[in-house]
Amino acid sequence: MTEATLSFAQIRADDPQLAALLAASDAYFAALYPAASNHLEDATTLAQPNVTIYGAWVDAQLVACGAVKIMRDDGEYGEIKRVFVAEGWRQQGLAQRIMEKLHAHLRDHGVAVARLETGINEGATLRFYHRLGYRHRPPFGHYAFDPLSVFMEKSLDADRPLP
Repeated sequence: MTEATLSFAQIRADDPQLAALLAASDAYFAALYPAASNHLEDATTLAQPNVTIYGAWVDAQLVACGAVKIMRDDGEYGEIKRVFVAEGWRQQGLAQRIMEKLHAHLRDHGVAVARLETGINEGATLRFYHRLGYRHRPPFGHYAFDPLSVFMEKSLDADRPLP
Protein backbone atom coordinates (compact mmCIF):
# COMPACT_ATOMS: atom_id res chain seq x y z
CA MET A 1 0.00 0.00 0.00
CA THR A 2 1.35 3.45 -0.90
CA GLU A 3 1.32 6.44 1.42
CA ALA A 4 -1.13 9.24 0.56
CA THR A 5 0.27 12.47 -0.84
CA LEU A 6 -0.78 15.73 0.83
CA SER A 7 -0.58 18.92 -1.22
CA PHE A 8 -1.75 22.53 -0.94
CA ALA A 9 -2.40 24.94 -3.81
CA GLN A 10 -4.64 27.72 -4.99
CA ILE A 11 -7.94 26.54 -6.40
CA ARG A 12 -10.48 28.16 -8.70
CA ALA A 13 -13.95 29.01 -7.39
CA ASP A 14 -15.56 26.96 -10.16
CA ASP A 15 -13.71 23.72 -9.34
CA PRO A 16 -16.31 20.92 -8.95
CA GLN A 17 -14.51 19.46 -5.93
CA LEU A 18 -14.65 22.87 -4.24
CA ALA A 19 -18.40 23.04 -4.96
CA ALA A 20 -18.88 19.71 -3.18
CA LEU A 21 -16.79 20.82 -0.17
CA LEU A 22 -18.67 24.13 0.05
CA ALA A 23 -21.99 22.24 -0.07
CA ALA A 24 -20.84 20.14 2.89
CA SER A 25 -19.84 23.35 4.69
CA ASP A 26 -23.22 24.93 3.92
CA ALA A 27 -25.05 21.91 5.35
CA TYR A 28 -22.86 21.91 8.46
CA PHE A 29 -23.50 25.59 9.22
CA ALA A 30 -27.20 25.43 8.28
CA ALA A 31 -27.64 22.86 11.04
CA LEU A 32 -26.08 25.25 13.58
CA TYR A 33 -27.38 28.70 12.66
CA PRO A 34 -30.41 30.33 11.03
CA ALA A 35 -29.90 31.56 7.46
CA ALA A 36 -29.70 35.22 8.58
CA SER A 37 -26.69 34.38 10.75
CA ASN A 38 -24.81 32.38 8.11
CA HIS A 39 -22.37 34.69 6.34
CA LEU A 40 -21.11 32.16 3.82
CA GLU A 41 -19.68 33.31 0.49
CA ASP A 42 -21.03 31.57 -2.59
CA ALA A 43 -18.92 30.49 -5.60
CA THR A 44 -19.76 33.68 -7.50
CA THR A 45 -18.41 35.86 -4.70
CA LEU A 46 -15.39 33.60 -4.29
CA ALA A 47 -14.62 34.07 -8.01
CA GLN A 48 -14.07 37.83 -7.58
CA PRO A 49 -10.55 39.15 -8.32
CA ASN A 50 -9.93 40.18 -4.69
CA VAL A 51 -10.46 36.60 -3.46
CA THR A 52 -7.89 33.80 -3.30
CA ILE A 53 -8.82 30.24 -2.36
CA TYR A 54 -6.47 27.53 -1.17
CA GLY A 55 -7.22 23.85 -1.08
CA ALA A 56 -5.67 20.81 0.56
CA TRP A 57 -5.67 17.56 -1.35
CA VAL A 58 -4.97 14.04 -0.24
CA ASP A 59 -3.88 12.46 -3.47
CA ALA A 60 -6.52 13.82 -5.90
CA GLN A 61 -9.29 14.42 -3.33
CA LEU A 62 -9.94 17.95 -2.06
CA VAL A 63 -10.38 17.62 1.72
CA ALA A 64 -10.02 21.20 3.02
CA CYS A 65 -10.30 24.76 1.80
CA GLY A 66 -10.10 28.36 2.88
CA ALA A 67 -10.40 31.72 1.17
CA VAL A 68 -9.28 35.26 1.82
CA LYS A 69 -10.81 38.46 0.47
CA ILE A 70 -8.61 41.56 0.36
CA MET A 71 -10.90 44.34 1.52
CA ARG A 72 -10.65 48.12 1.78
CA ASP A 73 -14.09 49.02 3.13
CA ASP A 74 -13.01 49.44 6.77
CA GLY A 75 -9.29 50.03 6.43
CA GLU A 76 -7.26 47.46 4.53
CA TYR A 77 -7.53 43.87 5.74
CA GLY A 78 -7.93 40.33 4.57
CA GLU A 79 -11.19 38.65 5.48
CA ILE A 80 -10.80 34.93 6.07
CA LYS A 81 -13.75 32.99 4.62
CA ARG A 82 -14.89 29.41 4.07
CA VAL A 83 -12.22 27.60 6.10
CA PHE A 84 -13.56 24.07 6.18
CA VAL A 85 -12.13 20.58 6.58
CA ALA A 86 -14.15 17.59 5.41
CA GLU A 87 -15.36 15.17 8.04
CA GLY A 88 -12.85 12.39 8.48
CA TRP A 89 -9.92 14.73 7.84
CA ARG A 90 -10.29 16.99 10.89
CA GLN A 91 -7.75 17.22 13.73
CA GLN A 92 -4.85 16.56 11.34
CA GLY A 93 -3.49 20.11 11.02
CA LEU A 94 -5.11 20.89 7.68
CA ALA A 95 -6.92 24.04 8.88
CA GLN A 96 -3.63 25.26 10.40
CA ARG A 97 -1.85 24.77 7.07
CA ILE A 98 -4.66 26.48 5.14
CA MET A 99 -4.51 29.45 7.51
CA GLU A 100 -0.72 29.64 7.03
CA LYS A 101 -1.30 29.85 3.26
CA LEU A 102 -3.93 32.56 3.66
CA HIS A 103 -1.77 34.60 6.05
CA ALA A 104 1.25 34.28 3.72
CA HIS A 105 -0.89 35.43 0.78
CA LEU A 106 -1.94 38.52 2.72
CA ARG A 107 1.64 39.32 3.76
CA ASP A 108 2.80 38.86 0.14
CA HIS A 109 0.21 41.46 -0.87
CA GLY A 110 1.20 43.92 1.86
CA VAL A 111 -1.92 43.35 3.95
CA ALA A 112 -1.08 43.46 7.67
CA VAL A 113 -4.44 42.56 9.29
CA ALA A 114 -6.60 39.45 8.98
CA ARG A 115 -10.20 39.49 10.16
CA LEU A 116 -12.94 36.90 10.31
CA GLU A 117 -16.47 36.18 11.45
CA THR A 118 -17.46 32.86 12.94
CA GLY A 119 -20.28 31.60 15.11
CA ILE A 120 -20.73 31.34 18.86
CA ASN A 121 -21.42 27.58 18.60
CA GLU A 122 -17.96 26.90 17.20
CA GLY A 123 -16.06 26.15 20.41
CA ALA A 124 -13.19 24.23 18.79
CA THR A 125 -12.97 26.78 15.98
CA LEU A 126 -12.85 29.70 18.42
CA ARG A 127 -10.09 27.98 20.40
CA PHE A 128 -8.21 27.35 17.15
CA TYR A 129 -8.37 31.01 16.12
CA HIS A 130 -7.29 32.10 19.61
CA ARG A 131 -4.27 29.78 19.37
CA LEU A 132 -3.42 31.47 16.06
CA GLY A 133 -3.40 34.85 17.80
CA TYR A 134 -6.81 36.17 16.81
CA ARG A 135 -8.63 38.35 19.30
CA HIS A 136 -12.23 39.51 19.57
CA ARG A 137 -13.29 42.78 18.00
CA PRO A 138 -16.54 44.56 17.06
CA PRO A 139 -18.23 43.93 13.71
CA PHE A 140 -16.26 45.20 10.72
CA GLY A 141 -16.87 46.08 7.08
CA HIS A 142 -20.44 45.31 6.01
CA TYR A 143 -21.28 43.26 9.12
CA ALA A 144 -23.80 44.39 11.72
CA PHE A 145 -24.04 43.07 15.26
CA ASP A 146 -25.39 39.51 15.36
CA PRO A 147 -25.70 37.74 18.73
CA LEU A 148 -24.69 34.47 17.04
CA SER A 149 -21.51 35.92 15.48
CA VAL A 150 -18.02 36.35 16.85
CA PHE A 151 -15.75 38.84 15.09
CA MET A 152 -11.98 38.46 15.37
CA GLU A 153 -8.76 39.91 13.98
CA LYS A 154 -5.02 39.37 14.03
CA SER A 155 -2.03 41.51 13.13
CA LEU A 156 0.16 39.81 10.55
CA ASP A 157 2.95 42.31 11.15
CA ALA A 158 4.98 41.32 14.23
CA ASP A 159 6.39 44.86 14.38
CA ARG A 160 2.94 46.45 14.50
CA PRO A 161 0.60 44.61 16.89
CA LEU A 162 -3.03 45.69 17.00
CA PRO A 163 -3.82 48.50 19.46
